[in-house]
Amino acid sequence: MRRSHVFILISSGDAFKDSRSEHQTEECEMQLDEVSEVIDLLQIDVESDVAEERPGREDAGCSRNVLRKQRNWERQLAAKKNKRREEKQRRRMNREQESGVSGDNPQFTKRVMKAITRERLAEAQFTGLKLCVDLSMTDSMSDKEVSRLAGQLRRLYGSNKKATRPFRLFLTDLREDSRLYRECIRMNDGFLNYMMDITEESCQDLFPPETIIYLTPDAEEALQTVDADKVYVLGGLVDESIQKRLSFSRATELSLHTARLPIDEYMVKKNNSKNFHSKILAVNQVFDILLTFCSTGSWTEALQAWFPQGKGYVITPEDSQPLPVSQTQT
Repeated sequence: MRRSHVFILISSGDAFKDSRSEHQTEECEMQLDEVSEVIDLLQIDVESDVAEERPGREDAGCSRNVLRKQRNWERQLAAKKNKRREEKQRRRMNREQESGVSGDNPQFTKRVMKAITRERLAEAQFTGLKLCVDLSMTDSMSDKEVSRLAGQLRRLYGSNKKATRPFRLFLTDLREDSRLYRECIRMNDGFLNYMMDITEESCQDLFPPETIIYLTPDAEEALQTVDADKVYVLGGLVDESIQKRLSFSRATELSLHTARLPIDEYMVKKNNSKNFHSKILAVNQVFDILLTFCSTGSWTEALQAWFPQGKGYVITPEDSQPLPVSQTQT
């Protein structure tokens, strides 16, 4: 529109310059004035339209971008909420499976399960199998080894809490001024409220020596069964320097009967790149094996469930395993 009017202006100007008529000059000037006014009016309208339309288009563009970003943010927020909800539901289902609670038993709340656990542990104080952890050897351990032992005791107690038939636990030779005692309080929340016996006395001070069986990997006799009339002792020892026969020497010093887990009877060495094989287990690992054996009556199941694979042993094929204890005794 603007270009056409400018063209008229130029062409009209050239035509009127060639004319020497005064009348034609006046008419030309009048036409030029009219054309100029029209151009001015059109120019103002065009500029005003542009001025009015541009902000509108920018605002519309900005609005669409803002809306798009807002919708994306809302979708992300909804996805995060759904993920948190699913994660919460998954954790609740895991807790129910671990505690044996299902949706059909809504009465088993967390508080009820805690009360049931305390009742089981309290009953174990009178009827449970007895197990002591001998903590008399901690003076020969480094600070790092003491910390590891404190962690193992926490896991041992946690396994006992989950057991259907928990043991009655004793921590013997544990002095209040010892590094281990301080480390247990530091690392284990509620350690002083653990439902177990914590004493500075030794196991032979608490029980008749003939009832005590000290479990050590260096013993010659394999443990066949777990007897309610016996007291089983685990050596509370973490030894990264691998000082051999420490727990066995301790048991010999106390003139106690010794036994070992039946690893040789139910497991065989497995070939590995490092050619590494070890029967030395953490305190809590030995305890988990005993717990599983007491609940299943099977050393195969107990060892397969809790003997670490990195130790270089696997379960012996079934056709090579010894007969069950009940059959070997008959």
